[in-house]
Amino acid sequence: MSLRIFDFKRFARNGGFLNSRSKFLKMIYNKKKKAYKSINCLGMICCLVLFSTSSSLLYAQKKPIDSLQLVDIPGYVTLKCDFHMHTVFSDGHVWPSFRVYEAQRDELDAISMTEHIDYEGYPEEVKHDANRSYEIGKARAAGSTLMVIKGVEISPRVPPYHCNALFVKDANKIPYAYMKETHKKFIMKDSITKEELMAPFLEVQRQGAFVFYNHPGYAWWDKKDRNIFTAFHKELLEKGILGGVEVVNSGRYNVIAHELAMRYNLTMLGSSDEHYDIANQYRGRRRPMTLVFAKHRDEESIKEALIAGRTAVLMDDILIGRKALMEPFFKKAVSIHSTFKLRNGEPIVEIALQNVSDIPFCLKLASAYQVEDFPLGRLRLAGKEQKTVVLKAVWEEVQSIDLSVNVENIITGVNEELQFQIPVIFNR
Repeated sequence: MSLRIFDFKRFARNGGFLNSRSKFLKMIYNKKKKAYKSINCLGMICCLVLFSTSSSLLYAQKKPIDSLQLVDIPGYVTLKCDFHMHTVFSDGHVWPSFRVYEAQRDELDAISMTEHIDYEGYPEEVKHDANRSYEIGKARAAGSTLMVIKGVEISPRVPPYHCNALFVKDANKIPYAYMKETHKKFIMKDSITKEELMAPFLEVQRQGAFVFYNHPGYAWWDKKDRNIFTAFHKELLEKGILGGVEVVNSGRYNVIAHELAMRYNLTMLGSSDEHYDIANQYRGRRRPMTLVFAKHRDEESIKEALIAGRTAVLMDDILIGRKALMEPFFKKAVSIHSTFKLRNGEPIVEIALQNVSDIPFCLKLASAYQVEDFPLGRLRLAGKEQKTVVLKAVWEEVQSIDLSVNVENIITGVNEELQFQIPVIFNR
């Protein structure tokens, strides 16, 4: 690319520089054109260096991504995962290696770049290969702890709508005969058979994939269809193909998906579904993720856990999961110890709460005795924080009391929060 010489004369006539500086630069221009040309190039280089440096400083001054320390539940390791995202190999706008960089920066354990098998956003620039984004990402993650799982998104705009398939073996073998045009456009054929729609799901089943239903109800392409869980979905469920549902997509909680998960015993997932860059999309927020409670830190254990339904969804500081998993998770994260004391002759019980995780918890405590200082027994226990709660008016000579604990940011049902009782033993 040739470098054009800046017209200082015209710039000076328009009042661009102060007179003295304009005269000086015009003198250089008139007397030593070659010398001026070098100065102009040097000036442009300096400007680029200054711009790059200032941009780097601005980027460096951003608050770093907070580390997220979680706890394991008995018998399992907790893995942080995102199983729905895109790159330039479908309708995303970043290269696969950048997705790996983001995941490593955010300390995820596993990701899957789930490209649309039936759409190509850059057909002239990127050769169609449904396996390629996985291969690039896998190579980029080599030598690190990040696991890259091969996945795709099957995305017809009629039932069963968008679904992800994880652990596929060869994405190029997945058919999409229901499509008419896939290059920069998504145009389905005028007449589509059920066999054409079922074919990709039968293929991923043959490949041993785990399939989950993406963002139910986001059917912006078909406003007339209000049947979220169709006969097609039920058939996929009966065939053992459909195993999960996306309860959180792009940082939004989907109550319909949550209800489907509870009603049909589907594994719950939370995903970014990111097409651009995570840092900009979730500025000031934590990216959504699926917490997988796996037997071991490997792909086979992740797959086994997904099939078994051992997951929870983390959205900001809200956990969504089944009580059988969320109660032991909370009890591993927060320790509760009590001590009986006399304070100026008044018997009290001090309850020490210690949060060893980075997730804050919004608690509501209740017992047969009064909770001091916290109206309605409500308090927020921040990550890595310790707090002491005082129970007053403990006049009776008792050995223990039942403490009712509600964790208001752990959702165990569509209209339910985690609730349990623990006996508080008095240490005198």
